[in-house]
Amino acid sequence: MPSSRRTFLAGGAAAGVGLAVAGGLPSLAQASPSRPHPPVKSGHVPFPPLVDDPKGILALPKGFSYTVVTRTGVTRLDRGQGMTPADHDGMAVYDAGNGRYTLIQNHEIDPGAEFGVPHVKGTVYDPGAVDAGGCTVIKTDRAGRNLGEFVALSGTISNCAGGPTPWGTWLTCEETEDRAGDEWEEGGRSGVYQKDHGYVFEVWPDGSADPRPIKCLGRYSHEALAVDKDRTHIYLSEDADEPNGLFYRWSAPRGVKVGPGVLTRLAPNTGVLAAMQIIMDDGSVLPDVAYLTSAQLGRPFPVRWIEVPDRDARHTSVREQFTDGQVTRGRKFEGVWSTDEGVYVVNSFAWDEGDLPSDAAPHDGMVWFYNFKDQTIQLVTYFPHQTAAEEGTPVKYTDITFDGPDNVTVTPWGSLVLAEDGKGASHVLSTIPGGPTYAIARNMLNDSEFCGPTFSTDGNVLFVNMQDPGLTLAITGPWEKYLG
Repeated sequence: MPSSRRTFLAGGAAAGVGLAVAGGLPSLAQASPSRPHPPVKSGHVPFPPLVDDPKGILALPKGFSYTVVTRTGVTRLDRGQGMTPADHDGMAVYDAGNGRYTLIQNHEIDPGAEFGVPHVKGTVYDPGAVDAGGCTVIKTDRAGRNLGEFVALSGTISNCAGGPTPWGTWLTCEETEDRAGDEWEEGGRSGVYQKDHGYVFEVWPDGSADPRPIKCLGRYSHEALAVDKDRTHIYLSEDADEPNGLFYRWSAPRGVKVGPGVLTRLAPNTGVLAAMQIIMDDGSVLPDVAYLTSAQLGRPFPVRWIEVPDRDARHTSVREQFTDGQVTRGRKFEGVWSTDEGVYVVNSFAWDEGDLPSDAAPHDGMVWFYNFKDQTIQLVTYFPHQTAAEEGTPVKYTDITFDGPDNVTVTPWGSLVLAEDGKGASHVLSTIPGGPTYAIARNMLNDSEFCGPTFSTDGNVLFVNMQDPGLTLAITGPWEKYLG
């Protein structure tokens, strides 16, 4: 859609004026290092221990507090659209001015759910995907008050993560490969998909709907993505197994820069979608990231990219179009977030049978940094495998035992925040690439994952989701003291 329709610009900017990224989306790139942070220095202030919540919802460090912004089946959508949908997942925050914020939130739902995203006229992609996934727009403020929520995209499936764009929109990703004609059944209800799924869609903070898939970015189990500062490349992750997923780069044609609505208008075969190859010293391609361990922390490995033959996966899933040894695979490629100099990407874990090659090292999480200029990738955070994680067995030191990092965001101060989706207690984590990791929140309700951590541009509020029972939380406190 034309940019003149985007009247949501931060700070009250008028329609037709270019987005002020620093006042809209977090200008994270400006605060981020040209390389991942070196090991922590003596001036670093560790987070205090977590204190249990009398309400039994969220343990936080002393001096921090939270507010519940939305709750599935409890808070209501505007315009008579129904109740807040379930399975909150990826999310981004936009500055709406005067101490208010706009959130765009994914809902990772398959059809037939009790609290699916309702079909609202003008927002529907696939009429056959009833009460399924999509995106809602939430209005809130520094106090975490619920100032309204409404549907921006519906008729999609399993909207997992995605990523904010430099021009102030949200790209939401379907984590599925379902096809038109496939049947679904849930809770005594059934239906048939009318369209193919496994695409990326663009959503605007004002709720303007354009429910058309961005086919040039491929059709597969998308997880997350990030756009580079030049708007010529997009980096995308795939959460899949049998075989394991891949990390991709889409390159725009020469002379093309992406912006508001541009991706949706591009032809399906526009640009080049390619998969990552990590190159070893002997010139061979590393077959799986699990072969690298903490012994290689900080070491840069060259990266090459190999073009995807059929990005729409008409006959064969994209990741299956490559033979072993052609690409570098990884179990659960998850969160992706960019800076001016590069992009972070997360692998959640690999320890169970089939998760990794038999001679590779099990792990409970990896965070990588890909450098745009050098075209290298390096491991910057590593969680060694602990057998207790396999069964979710309680551990002695809950708040220093981490596994299953998933979504990632870069804070306004250049460090990282991770959301756990593991076997043990679920945490929100602060980590300094090359340095320590701290628990900054713990789920006390259940073992549900955290999703979609994102900081307000002023650094005052960390918004994060608890997928079950479907909570959006606004966490405030002295963030700069510990992250700055």
